[in-house]
Amino acid sequence: MAKRFSARAAHTRIKAHRVSTASKAALIAVALGAGVSGTVVPQVAYAQTFSFSSVSIEGNNRIEGSTILSYAGIARGQAVSAAQLNDAYQNIVGSGLFESVELIPQGSRLLIKVVEYPTVNRINFEGNKRIKDEDLSSIVQSQSRRVFSPRQAEADAQAISEAYSQQGRIAARVSPKVIRRSNNRVDLVFEVFEGGVSEIERIGFAGNGTYSDRRLRRVLDTKQAGLLRAVIKKDTFIEDRIEFDKQLLNDFYSSRGYVDFRVTGVNAELSEERDGYFVTFNVEEGQQFNVGEVLVNSDLPDVDVELFEKAVKLRSGVTYSPSKVENEIARLERLAIQEGLNFVRVVPRITRNDRDLTLDVELMLTRGERIFVERIDIEGNTTTLDRVVREQFTVAEGDPFNPRAIRESAERIRALGFFGEADVQAREGSTPNQVIVDVDVEEKPTGSLSFGGSYSTTGGFGASISFSERNFLGRGQAFSFGIQTGENANRYSMNFVEPRFLGRDLAFGLSLNYAETNLTSTAYNTAEGVFQPSIAFPVSDNGRLQLRYTLRYSNLTNNDNSVVYNYAPMADNTDALIGAEIGAELAQGERFDSSVGYTYSYDTRRTGLNPNAGVLLEFGQDFGGVGGDSNFIRTKVKAIAQTKIFNEEVTLRARFEGGALSYSKGQGRVSDRFQVGPNIMRGFEYGGIGPREFVPGTDINDSLGGNYYAVLSLEAEFPLGLPEEYGITGGVFYDIGSVWGYDSRVAGSNVLYDDFSDRHVVGVSIFWDSFVGPLRLNFSEAIKKEKRDQPLNFNLSVSTEF
Repeated sequence: MAKRFSARAAHTRIKAHRVSTASKAALIAVALGAGVSGTVVPQVAYAQTFSFSSVSIEGNNRIEGSTILSYAGIARGQAVSAAQLNDAYQNIVGSGLFESVELIPQGSRLLIKVVEYPTVNRINFEGNKRIKDEDLSSIVQSQSRRVFSPRQAEADAQAISEAYSQQGRIAARVSPKVIRRSNNRVDLVFEVFEGGVSEIERIGFAGNGTYSDRRLRRVLDTKQAGLLRAVIKKDTFIEDRIEFDKQLLNDFYSSRGYVDFRVTGVNAELSEERDGYFVTFNVEEGQQFNVGEVLVNSDLPDVDVELFEKAVKLRSGVTYSPSKVENEIARLERLAIQEGLNFVRVVPRITRNDRDLTLDVELMLTRGERIFVERIDIEGNTTTLDRVVREQFTVAEGDPFNPRAIRESAERIRALGFFGEADVQAREGSTPNQVIVDVDVEEKPTGSLSFGGSYSTTGGFGASISFSERNFLGRGQAFSFGIQTGENANRYSMNFVEPRFLGRDLAFGLSLNYAETNLTSTAYNTAEGVFQPSIAFPVSDNGRLQLRYTLRYSNLTNNDNSVVYNYAPMADNTDALIGAEIGAELAQGERFDSSVGYTYSYDTRRTGLNPNAGVLLEFGQDFGGVGGDSNFIRTKVKAIAQTKIFNEEVTLRARFEGGALSYSKGQGRVSDRFQVGPNIMRGFEYGGIGPREFVPGTDINDSLGGNYYAVLSLEAEFPLGLPEEYGITGGVFYDIGSVWGYDSRVAGSNVLYDDFSDRHVVGVSIFWDSFVGPLRLNFSEAIKKEKRDQPLNFNLSVSTEF
């Protein structure tokens, strides 16, 4: 039966004895009663000394007598006072080896009686569900086959309680108990009452005037408890997370020019039921500052200041942000290295102008200390190769040491996503002018294997399997493959990316894809395979260029389920009952297209000067005719812009996308021309607009695609008044677009909508950051369309964040 123990005081007594003297006898009695926490209080003490010619020890089985005597510190023949006897007792008890201790003076003999603590037979945990036994075993310090210590057991119980507290279960209680076994052994059992999660019922702010509570709650990592509290795990009260939230608030305000912002305190009130917290952040926003005058100066005679001034992109009048200044410092220091100027440091000097709320920024180029990197030590990477981590450093052994470059390298290591923890520190090396950079990482899982089912109105029921690994074989490479099978469609894909090809900032990619369709809604089946290697590299701070080669196989075959209206000659001189235009394309049979192309992208979302706005521009072309069966030029352009208004409560987005396709040899087929769907223009099915082959009196109404397309989308996203923890926001959108341009192959065929004809769609959206990923529900209505278009009033898709 489990028996509750407590760290009770061992009993001891020092018996009174007669000490022979010529004139008197003195009685010494010191009673040391039991006290809490093992403390012993002497009740009677007379000034008397003892001298023992022998010491006897009883009760010790495992502990040597010499060890006990060493704790007591009493030597043979030494004069010992009552106080010293008490000290000897305290020393023996303090060793933590004995359950009880008695010191009994017997004339010239001292008897020490001890009862040893038992050894721990085994350690068990009962009542725990949220934390596994093996995880709790790593927390406790008590061990099997070691001497049982009540003090350590209590400390272990406290450590387990702390582990539950980190999960928000502050009501958790842990009781250590012992079960006596034979041979002075005990089983140590930690009985755990986990309790419920102490959720955060509400997060509020005091002192904020510029940004609403709703906007600031989106900044925090901690969330309020809500409808999805069983899924959302960030609504528990954890003190460390609150501290992190304070830093997030500071970063948010400082990046928007509020340099005097500070969190003056955080109030966390526990509800009467002790199952919920009400958290209030007390803040002082201060005034917003803009950048004033921007200057570049130098105290180095060999520096061309004008060259560095031209490299500065920070301009007067923009909202001040420390990150903007850091970007300029990093840019100038990189320029100094390019110019062969080592150990040049850029020191920012900020001058405050309270009258016009501006901050003048002076970037001073000065000479730094002559310190070199002795070596870079990497620890904790059991799977990831050292070179993957080293490639994130712009410095190597023997290079000049730049603290800012080391910090940037640390951020790049964390951005890899391969490590749960990544700590980068510099320490003094073997000489004062050398440093050793220590990189301590903790790896985390980077791969996933998923199985799933699907259903679509065109492809029917299907199944899928996919595998992805972001750190393939520990080389920092990305690898993925997927198989999707269905009643009417099958797709196979494989992708590989080497981000540091040839050890440079050069990404090599290889993509293999194959897809087959057998749709009852069209008069043809398709088969398409793509082999595409590519390389991509930066050409500026915001610009990137991709070069690629594409080998494409395509084939159109007759769908026996299609309804007929006309005969068209096939390659084998047989007749197929299909539409005339599709029939002419089917007659081409298999085809191979070979092309080279490029895509230039310009992206300011991460490095732009405005944290609330960004622009993405993409322009790409593919030139067919490098072998293959046709010569063509395919051009695509995309432009996306986003900004936030009304104190960042409302997000506005605008997107334009278009393309053109022209052939100088051969003609495009339906699988080559542009088709748009709800992922580009909402309100219509895939291939729902553009040139069509329609035959009155039949079911033939096939999309042919177009040589040109253009779509402009405008939308606004805004809160719906629901709690932020639901992750639900609303939106409205307006799309206008068209697909046009078709070169007819068969005289007299009935092709509709060959010319430009704009379509207009309005709708509303529901954005849901669900536990399965960000989802978007679109409800749309085409307010201008053509008669034979294929509208789509509802669409559910995965939401992508610009």
